[in-house]
Amino acid sequence: MSDVTAETAKEIGLSNIIALIWDCDKTLIDGYMQDPIFANYQIDSHDFWTEVNTAPERLEAKGTRVNHDTYYLNAFIRESRQGGKFAGLNNEKLREYGAREKFYPGVIDFFKKTKSMFRDDNRCSELGIQVENYIVSTGFAEVTRGSELYDYVDGIWGCELLDTKDSKGNKVLGETIYTIDNTTKTRALFEINKGIGKIEGIDVNSKIAKEDRRVQFENMIYIADGPSDIPAFSVVNKNNGSTFAIYPHGDMKALSQVEKMREDGRINMYAEANYEEDTTANMWLTNKIEELATRIRERENSRITSGVSASPKHLV
Repeated sequence: MSDVTAETAKEIGLSNIIALIWDCDKTLIDGYMQDPIFANYQIDSHDFWTEVNTAPERLEAKGTRVNHDTYYLNAFIRESRQGGKFAGLNNEKLREYGAREKFYPGVIDFFKKTKSMFRDDNRCSELGIQVENYIVSTGFAEVTRGSELYDYVDGIWGCELLDTKDSKGNKVLGETIYTIDNTTKTRALFEINKGIGKIEGIDVNSKIAKEDRRVQFENMIYIADGPSDIPAFSVVNKNNGSTFAIYPHGDMKALSQVEKMREDGRINMYAEANYEEDTTANMWLTNKIEELATRIRERENSRITSGVSASPKHLV
């Protein structure tokens, strides 16, 4: 286990980072990221998900333990082979499908805005205050890499598949090499907190003092769509971060779910899935980012002021 001291933290230039951490399906995307794949292969998405969701139950009835969140990966691997429902599907094609994603209104512009919020504010830039966007999803990481959002994303946690070759030598999805489920999303939060992937030499086992970590939990805003993200909401809330839920326009059932989560203290706020200017989602998130920036600025200025000794005076 490696240790990172306060001195080392200063040497590697830790910043006062505000992190927006996003779920993907039904949070940024109107539906599921696999929808363009289903459309291209003319697969009924309802039938596919019904089968994928019931298969684990049949296995569990026989005493087999199954991860419901990532079981679907097996179906995509199996059906990408010659003669399968998704014959010929591979990582290159997943990236191509990313370009077809149907994001909610205002998503792209909101990501652009947050990335440049404090660029021209010397009071913030001098203190290293900046906004980063992360996507933590049970979906395909490659789809996100191929999407329009990718240029504005600072890190992606998602399911990763390795290509192999089918019986005719064509590249197809072959192996699962990394998975994220709704519970292990909490691990991703701690990895973002420590700066894994951003600071060389730091891994999940690195011992770093809480105050020296790259992204403080109190500077995180976690945005997702429902009860499946309660583990991640709980970690962020417990560590004094901010939590926000999204529901689709006109979906009363989804609204009831997020309202219950608010009543139970699972989330701070929720809004309809629209991130355009003057919408509740846009305004609440923007205001929260500005609140966090102000808090950081006041704390840093207070620290600087307290470190300045009083001017010497002549003895009387």
